[in-house]
Amino acid sequence: MSSAALYLIPTGLGGAPDEVLPPSTVQAVRALRDFAVENAKSARAFLAAVRMPCAMRELRISEIGEDADALLAPLRAGRALGVLTEAGCPGIADPGQALAAAAQAAGFRVVPLVGPSSLLLALMASGLEGQRFAFCGYLPREREPRAERIRALERRSREARETQIFIETPYRSDALLAALLTACADDTRLCVAVDLTLAGESIATRTIREWRRASPTLGRRPAVFLLLA
Repeated sequence: MSSAALYLIPTGLGGAPDEVLPPSTVQAVRALRDFAVENAKSARAFLAAVRMPCAMRELRISEIGEDADALLAPLRAGRALGVLTEAGCPGIADPGQALAAAAQAAGFRVVPLVGPSSLLLALMASGLEGQRFAFCGYLPREREPRAERIRALERRSREARETQIFIETPYRSDALLAALLTACADDTRLCVAVDLTLAGESIATRTIREWRRASPTLGRRPAVFLLLA
């Protein structure tokens, strides 16, 4: 553990952290006392689950806000700082990039710790193009802008032979899947990866034509969508 270094801590996608995080990551977390977090309540639950060797009152936990520079105070005091977000890896479809950028600019070491990324896990299992891919974040909520965006991503995928990866708030996943089945060409391949690392994990890649024949109900399960035209 280096003093005055920023540690980017992956959190589990669900279940017990020690079931998905390697011992080296858990050990690094246990050595920290300063944390910048997305949500203090869930961060405390995570820290309790990894069995911190000190009382919770001894930890200094600050929520990530707009002033990334102010959150780096522990580093300037010569202490290590851990960054915790809600699920997955900080800075990858989660807050954290501003803190990493500020630490880099100030000359501090930035250390990414090993842990699960739903985007990479989904890509690994999808069977789609893994040499060229793009993460596109969230698609528009409104029906027509969303359909236009889907068609644009499909064109980009076809022209560049590039897998397009995107996510959605769980309660809107069924609407997004329905939009994909309406907007995309029959032969475009779509992977739907649900509940990654959990007991109910499901990762399936089919053509749009095949998905139309048997479209699942995703409900509120977290999902990653990958498209290759």
